[in-house]
Amino acid sequence: FPGVWRHGDWVTELDGGQFIIHGRSDSTINRGGIRMGSADITQAVDRVDGVAASMVIGAELSGGDYYMPLFVVPITGHTVDETMRQAIVDAIRTQVSPRYVPDEIIEAPAVPKTRTGKLMEIPIKKLFQGAGPETLNRGTAEDATVLDWYATQAQAYRQER
Repeated sequence: FPGVWRHGDWVTELDGGQFIIHGRSDSTINRGGIRMGSADITQAVDRVDGVAASMVIGAELSGGDYYMPLFVVPITGHTVDETMRQAIVDAIRTQVSPRYVPDEIIEAPAVPKTRTGKLMEIPIKKLFQGAGPETLNRGTAEDATVLDWYATQAQAYRQER
């Protein structure tokens, strides 16, 4: 498309000229040798009552370990309590596969996104795999303070291991 920016994903144009880009994540979850797009999981989770947004990562760890946390942002006035956790697990089991039930469901203040609205799954995954917070490209983040929260979570996780 000469002279036109081409993203390569489907988009929806909103009134006022904004666009929503519909596309799959670059991130994949590899649970037991079977690959799944992270978007397949978060799509099921985001339909659960009380969930505003979610993000899942699959971190390959030293010694062959694998850690798959699911970060959930509840809608205002809700918390990720045991009832919501069970609804999330049920949604994943029935709409995706029991194989992709996360190791942990963690309440998060927000999901990290780029300024173009793409989830920053891969940089967060790298934090959990041992990369330092200085590796994050804060300039591309929609809200760089959210990255600090994830960096703290990753550091705490690594210290517990």
